[in-house]
Amino acid sequence: MQKLIKGSFFFTLISETFSLFRSQWRKSRVVGRFLSDGKGEAASKSSIFTRGWLRFHQGLNSVFDKLRLNKLLRNSIFAMPFIWGFATVTLAPILPTMAVLALVLANGISLLLAFGCDRERKLRYSPANKYILLYAFVYIAATFTSVTIVGSLFSGALTTLFVLFAFVIQNSVTTRRSLDTLIYAFVISGALVSAYGVFQYVFGSTFGATAWLDSEMFEGIGVRVYSTLGNPNVLAKYLLLVTPFAGACIFIVKGILPKLFFTGCFGAMLLCMLLTFSRGGWLGLIVAAAIFLVMLDRRFILVGIIGIVILYFALPDVILDRFLSIGNLGDTSTSYRVSIWLGTINMLRDFWFTGIGPGTAAFNTIYPLYSFNTIISPHSHNLYLQIMSDAGIAGILVFLTIIFTYFRNLCRAMSRENNKSSKILQIAAISGVFGFLVQGMTDYSFYNYRVTLVFWAVIGLGALAARRSALTHNE
Repeated sequence: MQKLIKGSFFFTLISETFSLFRSQWRKSRVVGRFLSDGKGEAASKSSIFTRGWLRFHQGLNSVFDKLRLNKLLRNSIFAMPFIWGFATVTLAPILPTMAVLALVLANGISLLLAFGCDRERKLRYSPANKYILLYAFVYIAATFTSVTIVGSLFSGALTTLFVLFAFVIQNSVTTRRSLDTLIYAFVISGALVSAYGVFQYVFGSTFGATAWLDSEMFEGIGVRVYSTLGNPNVLAKYLLLVTPFAGACIFIVKGILPKLFFTGCFGAMLLCMLLTFSRGGWLGLIVAAAIFLVMLDRRFILVGIIGIVILYFALPDVILDRFLSIGNLGDTSTSYRVSIWLGTINMLRDFWFTGIGPGTAAFNTIYPLYSFNTIISPHSHNLYLQIMSDAGIAGILVFLTIIFTYFRNLCRAMSRENNKSSKILQIAAISGVFGFLVQGMTDYSFYNYRVTLVFWAVIGLGALAARRSALTHNE
């Protein structure tokens, strides 16, 4: 069958067409400019931030030497940031927010202790890091210029710390083996969360039976699962970030049993995503899957076209009707969101420059004055509108710069990558974030702080994946 398909005229036509397209794409000046290094890491080493960090690192080492802390802490769990980063990434969707915050702080302190004990330890470079630090600074400034500083203080502080976790996790992982271990654990954690979601559907859930649904339009849907994250849309956002890595693990692990295990993890995530009945999540997953497969092998375009046709006829009516209702203003959920978007845009006409400050308290203070049809909401139900609402034009511009730089760094790494496993992980890091951003157009993806942390953890993992081949194999 494989030889028959490869020898067919249609398959040959598709292959040759996209070979020509790829050749022209690589010769494009725009693409060349996008993938160019510029001054890159060399410029970073001479920056004010790097020079300031080197002085701080030297001073920290001197203090540790004088107090003999290096001898006391070296090889202790307190100076092993990887362990704390491992715990943070894997337990983030399971533990309460404040417990996750404690792990983030422990990871940051452990990293600082590791630098204090080791003069030779270097900061991990990524082109997006300077913008991540700038984004954290913007949120600090937005907190203190909020319409209600007290109301924004908790949200602003938590957001800032979780944003900086991208920087912390990059510097907590020092070897290729530790990176792979962290990704495997991240996927297994996602599989457990998914399995619990499927359990909720099979055995019923009193909390999710009628919530988050227009019962008149979708009476065939009994339960929308939410697993450990309290809301099916929030669960879908989390799954968008972890599912591509599960798919990548199937390709990179060796041996039949490990491949079967990660195939099971991947299947559990897909099933759980289906049972969230999150239309934005489904749309994000379709986009993420398309990007993953096309970047992996252009021949999957043909498979994708056939797959979409099969799914149209094979999916149950309740799922197909739910997906096709995207954009239907007769659905109260859709009309509710559109009204909130219009009200938020109306508000931003007066607050576009500085925003109103992070958090629901700030939003609830100003938004009701601009709302349409007296609709009250804790946020704007749109990632990009909410960032601008939180931190103004500076916030959204810096965020988009982080995303652009993140994608460019990974695409540049892929264009030069010779290691197949590294390339597949880079594809997973691109497709997961892209799918997450697609769902962000229909909901505020950072409303749940634990999902916020997982997003910035994936940003850090993506930066590490871009450098995976350069990492040493062992400690």
